[in-house]
Amino acid sequence: MDSMVTGGIVTFNNLSTIKKTLSTLFEFTKDVDFKLYVFDNCSTDGTREYIKENYPQVELIESDKNIGFGAGHNVIISKIDSKYHAVINPDIELRSNTIAKMTAYMDKHTNIGLLSPRICFPDGRDQILGKKNPHLKYLIASRLRGEEPSKLLRDYAMLDCDLTFPTEIENATGCFMMFRTETLKKVGGFDERYFMYFEDADITRQIRNVSKVIYYPDAVVYHVWGRDSKRNLKLMTIHIQSMIKYYLKWKMI
Repeated sequence: MDSMVTGGIVTFNNLSTIKKTLSTLFEFTKDVDFKLYVFDNCSTDGTREYIKENYPQVELIESDKNIGFGAGHNVIISKIDSKYHAVINPDIELRSNTIAKMTAYMDKHTNIGLLSPRICFPDGRDQILGKKNPHLKYLIASRLRGEEPSKLLRDYAMLDCDLTFPTEIENATGCFMMFRTETLKKVGGFDERYFMYFEDADITRQIRNVSKVIYYPDAVVYHVWGRDSKRNLKLMTIHIQSMIKYYLKWKMI
């Protein structure tokens, strides 16, 4: 068997953020049987060289082209034989033993297939992230968000629910997801029709068909969260394409 806990990062020119991700991951998994895989989507910013020089314990998979988020993670998933697997963005920071805390909770609750932590900005503020299925009305509200969240956005993020204890959710955010590996493999990993975006909402629905998905506020991760698709036309186009694929697949708006 592989390590008890595996982690997977898919990266593309993320050298500026992945340095902190890697340093904090290894700092706070010293007491965990943990192995990290990084799938690099043909970065040109020195990411590969940095990992090879500083983290020889990482299993680095070097792609000769950018195959996307879900497809990259699926290459990692095909290699693992662990009890739990964490999908981790290259802009995540740990400040405590989050991974050990999450796996211990899943050990006690064997009906959970996917555990989602509390996700904060680096300054400690909570990120307002969708926890319900991403209906079009919610996505529009998210795009048009102002200083104060609208009623629709509050509903999408379940802000008026008591989220101080573990709560079942419909939609887990892909920047950090802790899966039971057996369940992750059972649903076949990520749907590779999504190059990027919506693959997290999609796989959450797949997991919910066979297991529980729980938001676990006692475990906290810190996320830079650039919201790049709001400023980049190419990424916005990919975002819209993925949205259409998602709605057609799940027959919803």
